Amino acid sequence: MHVAIIMDGNGRWATQRGLPRSAGHAEGAKAVRTAVEVAARAGVDTLTIYAFSAANWARPATEIAALMRLFGQYLFTETRRCIEQSIRINVIGRRDRLSDSLLRSIEQSERLSAAGSGMHLRIAFDYSSHYSIIEAARRAGRGAELNAETFHRLLQEVDHCSSPTGEVDLLIRTGSEQRLSDFMLWECAYAELYFTDCLWPDFDEQRFRRALEDYAGRQRRFGALGGDTG
Repeated sequence: MHVAIIMDGNGRWATQRGLPRSAGHAEGAKAVRTAVEVAARAGVDTLTIYAFSAANWARPATEIAALMRLFGQYLFTETRRCIEQSIRINVIGRRDRLSDSLLRSIEQSERLSAAGSGMHLRIAFDYSSHYSIIEAARRAGRGAELNAETFHRLLQEVDHCSSPTGEVDLLIRTGSEQRLSDFMLWECAYAELYFTDCLWPDFDEQRFRRALEDYAGRQRRFGALGGDTG
């Protein structure tokens, strides 16, 4: 099972409490730890979280700097925890716009956790599905004979995927918005969508399990007829 999460609402969570937006992002990082642990215990094979989109570069420079520091700190503190749980880390997205120090942290986390045989934790950072699809098509070249499987492999190469990953089964978005926001558009072609008003820092174990239970009760048809054709 592949679960993807758009972690929305950190800034609003902080604003509602009269705190700087950076405080919301810090609380959001704590919620990530909870989500990773819950997903691993629930038997999720792959968890992909949307940490920083390509569009986020348009935010104020101070907020971007805070997000970069927070991501570096997260990799430093959580890599050991992931190794202990046999979780392997993979950061997907562009890397040409990140600082050398952050790149070193990413590469170190991926290398140290590579032997993990449990859940695959993918962190989408400086990620844009539009960019990935266009770049994959460019690499394929004019006149290339493509099918869904070969194009998916090209996408994973563009995104620096460390190992093959299947399409998304369940997409969760917090924060009340109901859109994909340029996140894994190809991989979410048949994903079940789950939207919640809960702001990301408040997305605890109970709420995550509620989303998984909701998914378990759905009938996936992939365009075909299900058991109830009425």
